[in-house]
Amino acid sequence: MDNVIDSLKARGLFENWTDPGVYDLLKTPQTVYCGFDPSADSLQAGNFVAIMTLCHYQRAGHKVLALVGGATGMVGDPSFKTSERKLLSAEQVAHNAECIGKQLERFMDFGPGERQALLVNNLDWFGKFSFIDYIRDVGRYFRMGTMLGKDSVRARLESPTGMSFTEFCYQTMQGYDFLHLHDTYGCRIEVGGSDQWGNITAGTDLVHYVRGEQCYGVTVPLVKDAAGRKFGKSEGNAVFLDAEKTSCYKFYQFFLRSEDAVVVDYLKAFTFLPLDEIAQLAETVKSAPEKREAQRVLARDVTLRVHGEDGLAQAERATAALFGGSLAGLSADELLSAFGDAPCAELPAGETFGQSVARVAVAAGLFKSQSEARRLADGGGLYLNGERVSAADVLSEDRAIDGKVFVLRAGRKNQLVVRLSR
Repeated sequence: MDNVIDSLKARGLFENWTDPGVYDLLKTPQTVYCGFDPSADSLQAGNFVAIMTLCHYQRAGHKVLALVGGATGMVGDPSFKTSERKLLSAEQVAHNAECIGKQLERFMDFGPGERQALLVNNLDWFGKFSFIDYIRDVGRYFRMGTMLGKDSVRARLESPTGMSFTEFCYQTMQGYDFLHLHDTYGCRIEVGGSDQWGNITAGTDLVHYVRGEQCYGVTVPLVKDAAGRKFGKSEGNAVFLDAEKTSCYKFYQFFLRSEDAVVVDYLKAFTFLPLDEIAQLAETVKSAPEKREAQRVLARDVTLRVHGEDGLAQAERATAALFGGSLAGLSADELLSAFGDAPCAELPAGETFGQSVARVAVAAGLFKSQSEARRLADGGGLYLNGERVSAADVLSEDRAIDGKVFVLRAGRKNQLVVRLSR
């Protein structure tokens, strides 16, 4: 079997390992795990890099465990955070963990078979501990000097807010996850973002100390945008995998708008496209950047895998509509998502239906006078929902999308979304 480390390096999905011996270990089938924090009820694009990494391990013939932190989510990972997270209730964490579990099942093969992925929740084992049992049976294996020496801990201790005892204990919990998965499933490798180094080594050290066996950590670089910011809620640029939080259109647009400086890296990290095909797309970025071919391929590929064929079709319909295409087939919600940055007006439905398009356009503020609207319409420059209309055309209820919204356009770019109140 090909060594997955080589594939990950070629795709920019490898940053470091705790010991180079993991390379030889991965020449034979192994069990690998990665944890997902249920701090929200949806994963986001930053997490998708970890999902892709696990998928590469599974495709290479390894067994993968996707761990949802139903217990650790109650504490919150403090790694490289500037302040303590807001603690969630047990009910919130349980809800988030369930939602995330369902998302993960869409991307990995959880079907029957020797290499099937497994979904596990660390509340299943932490929930059995009392506080006394935990600090006696687990806490005794951790050394304060080592814990205080973690970069993520030092950074917080030196910050104005400091670090609470609750946060300080987080690394012991993630460390114990590794021990439990090692004992239960024979897991010897943990995968995580580069910001997880301290937590990962807490686990490798614990297994070695308690079981006398060597386990390994492999880290993945944090994928960043062109401004150097990592994806995430705390950075304010989260792109969620749940269409209720980030619409299919906005998800598609996020990748379609990727800058030339990062699009090739994104193709390697977020898709399974062959590297030679990505190399060809990289050439188009240099030779014909205005065509944005690499961006289109990226947006289509990722949206298809995250939102399916229907989600991709919605996104492409909305994208076409935004740039002057027909709005046929769009729902009101899709239209509002696509035109979210366009000027918006609101008119009472009862006073709008049955009026001429010119009169409605003036009432909505697109024109200052009906004569101005008529002049543009006579020149073929007035549009209703992407279709050319005359100033005298009447706005009937069936011409409003879902009976509650329509788009007026003057010329090529001056668009106005009109909501109808009832």
